[in-house]
Order: sequence, then C-alpha cells, then structure tokens
Amino acid sequence: MMPDRVRAFVALRMAPEVEQAVIDFIASMQGATDSRSGVRWISRNNLHLTLRFLGDRVAASTIERLDGALGEIATATVSFAIDVRSIGAFPNLEHPRVIWVGLESAGLRALATQIERAAVSAGLAPERRSFTPHLTIGRVRDLTGWSELRRIIEPAQNRDFGRTVARSLIFYRSILGRDSPTYEELRRYRFARDAQ
Repeated sequence: MMPDRVRAFVALRMAPEVEQAVIDFIASMQGATDSRSGVRWISRNNLHLTLRFLGDRVAASTIERLDGALGEIATATVSFAIDVRSIGAFPNLEHPRVIWVGLESAGLRALATQIERAAVSAGLAPERRSFTPHLTIGRVRDLTGWSELRRIIEPAQNRDFGRTVARSLIFYRSILGRDSPTYEELRRYRFARDAQ
C-alpha cells in the first residue's frame, strides 16, 4: 500500500546502449582507484535524468493533481533526440560534489519548463535552481582518490556516449536506503507521437 506521503520525482531514462556506454565509463573510473575511493557511483538501475524533483514528502492529493497534468504533457509531446556527451563535476573539478554526464537537446528544456509549470499548479513550491540537464554518475563523499579520477575525467570531458530518443516520462517514488536509494516506477506517460 502506498503511504500518504512519498519522496518522488519525474524523470527520463536513456536508451540501453547509451546506459551501457555510461556504465562502462564508470567501471573504467572504478578500476583506476582502489576501494577507498571517496565517490559513491550510481548503479545502472538508478541512472536517469531528473526533470523535476518533487520533494521528500509529496502528498497523495498533489500526486493525483500532477498525474493528470503529466498525462496531458505527454499527449502533446513528440519524441525527441538527446545527445549524451561530456563529463564534468558540480560545482567544478576543483571542488567536486557530483560527477555528471552532459545531455544536449532543445526538447529537454521545453519539456522541463512544462513539468515545472505543472508542479507549481499542483501546489508545489517553484524550483529555485535552473534546469541543467545531466545524468548524475557519482557523488563525491570525500576527495580520497580524486586526483586519479580527475586524470581520467579531464581528457574525457568531450566524450560522446551516443544518442537516445525520449519517448516517455516516468513518475518515480524514491525509497532511501542505507547505501543507495531504490526507485519505484509509479507511472509511465508515453509521448503521443514519434518524430518522423
């Protein structure tokens, strides 16, 4: 049974071959450092693009309102391509907290804007940060082993992981665990049309 309040977000997944290319790159970085690395790497199951984090305790009534709006957005959306390329860190490689893979697509920003409007209309506070499309691939807990990782990341900053086509939105519930969260797909909203 679903609890009254859930931690939730709206996301996209990448094509399997793109996910595999990213996971292979993560494996190369894991192999370059010993087990004491200060980075917690993302598993393939949790690899996604967050379009809108909804909150830690989203009420069922808010989810219900947002559900209809997301369905309408998907119905009006034509599938679009996303180029998956570049590697970097937030806020930067000098002081990394998050290691990311970049995403490039005009369609992404338009979709994120629509979802932001829907979230606010459903009663959520406006997002304070601007939308920066990326896949989080690692979270830096401390700088142990960072110099070795940085030597891999810097020459790979323009690496190309391929292209994916976005064909649906996914509404996820996030269940926090001791080591990493588990994501449960609550609803998938397929886009109405494929681009020709």
